[in-house]
Amino acid sequence: MAFAAAAISASAQETEIRLNQVGYYPHQEKVAIIECVKPLKRFSVTDENGKKVLKGFPSGSAYSSFSSEKSYRIDMSSITKPGTYTLEINKTKATFVVKKDALDDLCRAGIKAFYYQRSGMPIEAKYAGQWSRPAAHMDTEVLVHPSAATSIRPAGTKISSPKGWYDAGDYNKYIVNSAFAIGQMLNIYPLTEEYLRNLEVNIPESGNYVPDFLNELYYNLEWMLTMQDEDGGLYHKLTDPSFDPFVMPKDCHQTRYVVQKTTCASLDFAACMAMASRFYAPYERQFPGFSQKALDAAKKAYIWALKNPEVYYRQNELNKKYTPQIYTGTYDDENAKDELFWASVELYLATGNDVYMQEIEANKPKNIIVPVWGNVGALGLTSWLMNWNCSTKLRTPEVIPMEEFAKNKLVEWANNYIENSGKSMYLAPFGNKKSDFHWASMAEGAATEAILLLQAYKVTKDKRYLINARRNADYMLGRNPLGMCFVTGFGKKSPMNPHHRISSADGIKEPIPGLLVGGPNATANEGKYYESEQPDKRYADNQGSFTTNEIAINWNAALVALTAALQTLQDN
Repeated sequence: MAFAAAAISASAQETEIRLNQVGYYPHQEKVAIIECVKPLKRFSVTDENGKKVLKGFPSGSAYSSFSSEKSYRIDMSSITKPGTYTLEINKTKATFVVKKDALDDLCRAGIKAFYYQRSGMPIEAKYAGQWSRPAAHMDTEVLVHPSAATSIRPAGTKISSPKGWYDAGDYNKYIVNSAFAIGQMLNIYPLTEEYLRNLEVNIPESGNYVPDFLNELYYNLEWMLTMQDEDGGLYHKLTDPSFDPFVMPKDCHQTRYVVQKTTCASLDFAACMAMASRFYAPYERQFPGFSQKALDAAKKAYIWALKNPEVYYRQNELNKKYTPQIYTGTYDDENAKDELFWASVELYLATGNDVYMQEIEANKPKNIIVPVWGNVGALGLTSWLMNWNCSTKLRTPEVIPMEEFAKNKLVEWANNYIENSGKSMYLAPFGNKKSDFHWASMAEGAATEAILLLQAYKVTKDKRYLINARRNADYMLGRNPLGMCFVTGFGKKSPMNPHHRISSADGIKEPIPGLLVGGPNATANEGKYYESEQPDKRYADNQGSFTTNEIAINWNAALVALTAALQTLQDN
């Protein structure tokens, strides 16, 4: 693969030029940003043979939303020939690459990162190279926590719940976030399927005539099915009582539990499994019976949730009642209306049964809200728009108004979102408000917002949306105030010390590649790590900075969905 084994520190001069450090497609916009207080001279671009292919003066300027800093733009869009180029201005240089399939390696690495997060199996050298490790967290004898006990499965009952992905920098497994991560990737799969169909990333299942993308998701889907109780409800998480120290999985020895069934977990599971039932149906030979099993499980979870509409996860209350007390991630959400909408949409798309339309109409969101694990309504709206090519028989007069509603809301959101991008300091719709810089700003902000823009482009063919989605990707990959590519192993300057137990404890200098870190966070509160109070610079490449430098499966889901879609649309 083309990504660097280790991030290369950029010189002080190099970091003055901000650009996409991974690669540009031949026909996309290519703009570099330079922050400079010196008088600006002529810039030049040379190819790998030293031939000058472009020269001129920076055009346009913009001010930071957070300081008096000023930027200038260097437009290199006229360069369309594949190759490696060097931009020079004011004795400052930066290299960039133009090529077909510019983000292919990045997408592959994003998918492969899920393999490195697998629980319950050895990560072998022939697939993982230096990042191999022995099997751990087999989870074949997990205890039912008192909060999840029933007369059939009383507290202390042993159940088997193997496989699945470690959720983030920790070693626990959560239904809410697993379902959201898979849902986000499958949500755009009708657009990306052609690209992903033949993409192999060297995992144990490669070569079985199933896209490796689906092979990897299947490993987690198998685990999710084990988290369904006999009555249909879903255990909220499989967890240690408390977070492990920064040690390798094999060195973790806490007893693991499945904890309380919840409405949100059950509905997220129902939506995710209904989606899986459709997309895995063509692979019945490789996964016998799975498509039907997933659909049956989705229906069962949905019915449980309708009977238990407000069973929310309240960890502090549970800890007052039960032992052992649980102190791991909560994924607590006390509004299941958006989950009910999403699950109803996916079950309708999977079955065509009008019984789900009542809940769809009753719970549809008023507007597009960028999807995150705690608000999934937009996944339901965009599913209507992405999946009609798979289910044209469902486009009845009764449901076409929902399709129009979803399209109008998506276009309204997209128009508002890109309104001032051309005037922004880094020429991207993301990154101009303090509220952009929250926990997981690169994933739940820059990447996920770009995905919505690509979906808007898909249904309208308005190229403004595609251009601005690429601008958000450019921001994430280096055209930002820190000159940082926020994906491990890529670019000239990328995270070396993510908040990720495996990367920290494995004794290898380079972190596992292909992991998208959270990024700048205006409210990051581990003060000793941060050099700047400025929202778009409040980031630290430090293991201790979990609010800016952790990784998570839902964040990598956004990376995969975005890069796969950009690859699919590269010639547009």
